Order: sequence, then structure tokens, then C-alpha cells
Amino acid sequence: MMTALDQYRLLGRSGLRISPLALGTMTFGTEWGWGADPDEARRIFDLYVDRGGNFIDTAVNYTNGASERLVGEFARDKRDRLVLATKFTMARDSGNPNSGGNHRLNMVRSLEQSLRQLETDRIDLLYLHGWDATTQPDEVMRALDDLVRSGKVQYVGICNTPAWRISQLQTLAELRGWSPFVALQIEYNLVERTVEHELIPLAAALGLGVLPWSPLGGGVLTGKYTRADLRDSQERGVGATRASIIASSGLLNARSLDAADVVRTIAAELGATSSQVAIAWTLANPAVASPVIGARTLEQAEDNFGAVSISLSPEQMARLDQATAPEPIFPGRFLRRPMVEQLIFGGATVARRE
Repeated sequence: MMTALDQYRLLGRSGLRISPLALGTMTFGTEWGWGADPDEARRIFDLYVDRGGNFIDTAVNYTNGASERLVGEFARDKRDRLVLATKFTMARDSGNPNSGGNHRLNMVRSLEQSLRQLETDRIDLLYLHGWDATTQPDEVMRALDDLVRSGKVQYVGICNTPAWRISQLQTLAELRGWSPFVALQIEYNLVERTVEHELIPLAAALGLGVLPWSPLGGGVLTGKYTRADLRDSQERGVGATRASIIASSGLLNARSLDAADVVRTIAAELGATSSQVAIAWTLANPAVASPVIGARTLEQAEDNFGAVSISLSPEQMARLDQATAPEPIFPGRFLRRPMVEQLIFGGATVARRE
């Protein structure tokens, strides 16, 4: 069992050693109206690194570039100890259609901007941040491979993309001898589990380490929301505050509040916090390499980092799983019918490879 941030894991099919929790830095900077100021961000960063954490997650556009600039400043004297991950795709220049997307032009320009903002000569893990539905797969994978061959990027990963498309991209890379993905960053938590249908099995089969973002379900699983918030959310439009963002995300609903109640009960049994239990649940999935943990305060960071020492019993895991088990979908729903299994296996009992 892990008990510390310096008990490292391998990232997917690579030999890269990473901490069991990644430090998410979308909260570094106040430019979006709700993040940590530079001094608090520095305290969070130092706490993580001092405890042995080595995996820093950011993106070129987080807090309008402030996140990368702060990470670059904080990492300056310890660069070689850290694994720096950033992302391209999102537009950086309003009104300029080529300042966003997955195409080679934006990929290269975004990388160059990240290198400047992070004050580094290389990115250890570069993610495609989200599928743009316009760029051809061969352009994406060839351009990423060129960046790896140039030495400016060490490994590549992908976020927020359909499973079938990732399979196509990964297969194309392997057939052409290009750099494959080693990481998959996706929303995954006790209230968003639809990725268990295809994305998580895909990652396990194709050698991508899963890095869940929002393991606390946008804060819903911390227990800070009540039924009164649920009523209020029906009247709340999209806005700049964290509360309005969560309300508009669809995560704040009766089912998720019920799940938060189960998390709170188990936390009380363990003498832990709800946040620690929710994060520990994601860590228990063998496909998960490192949940991405964000915090706006040092107190939140301290609490979240404690999740690595939480051990959930099989009975507690079963209660959490049951609270939010996703409904089966086709074709899995069809293939698990007794009649279909009998036809496939001829009535024999056969061990499965999931």
C-alpha cells in the first residue's frame, strides 16, 4: 500500500516514474477569478515537492498563462527532479482560428509558448487537450512524433477524446513507428463513471496510464454541497464563480449528493476526510496511474495529499461502487446475457480477459 508521494508508479507503458498524485495547477493564479495567488500557489507547490511529489500538471492556457509562468518560476532550481506535463489545443488568441486546435501549426506554436512560460527547454509529457474533430489523425501523430524526435517533448498523452479515436491514433502510431501515447487524462470520479465503459479498458489494453481529473467531482464529493444547493443550482446560470461552474456542469444532482453521503459515512469510519476517501477510491483502480489534484489553499492541498495513506476495505469499496454504478451499455450489456454467453462459449466456463 502507498503511504507517501515518493512511492512512485510507472506511467503507462513508459518507464517514467511519477508520484501517485499529480499536482494540478489550474488553480495557480487569480486571473480566472477563483485561483490561488502567487504566494499561496508557492506554498502548495513547495509542500508537494518537499513530500517527494514530482509530477506537475498544467496547460498553456490555464489562468491565461499564469499557471505555466508560476510553475516555471517555482521549478527553476529543481527542474531535473520534476516531470512537467502541459497541454496544447485550446485557443490562446481570441478571433484567430489557428491559435487553437490539434493541427501542426497550433501544436508547434503552443509548445513554443509553453517552453517560454515554463522557462524550460523541454516538456516531459505533452497532452493533446481535447479532440477538435477537424484535424486528420496522421497529421496529429506525425507532428507529435516530430516534437519527440526534436527533443523538445519526451512523452505524449491525450485528454478528453472518444475511445474509438484514441484507438485509431494509437494504432496508427504503432504501425508507423511513431511515438505512442503513454497517458490518458479523463474526468473520472465517483459521480462520473461512464469512462469505465470504454476509455478505461482501452487505456489498460493499449498501455496508457489513466490520470483522472476532478477526482472530487468538482467538489461535490467533499460534502460541501447540500440539497439547498441543488435547488439553488436550478436557478444559477453559467458564471465565473466555482459554484456556478459546478452547477452548470451537471455534477450537482440528487444522485451525486447521495454518493457524497456514502463517502462521508465511510470517511467517518476511517477517521479520514471525504476528500481523502474519494481520491483513494480512484487510486484503487489498477488502470489509474495518478489522479490530478488541484487546490486553492494550502489546507486543501494538505488534506488531499493525505489520500495516499487511506486504505479502503473490500466492503467499503463495494459500498462506494454500488452508490454510483453506471448502467451497462451496448454491446457489453448484450454480450453478458446468459443466452449469448452460452452461444459464444458453447456452454463451457472460460476465463475472461477483460
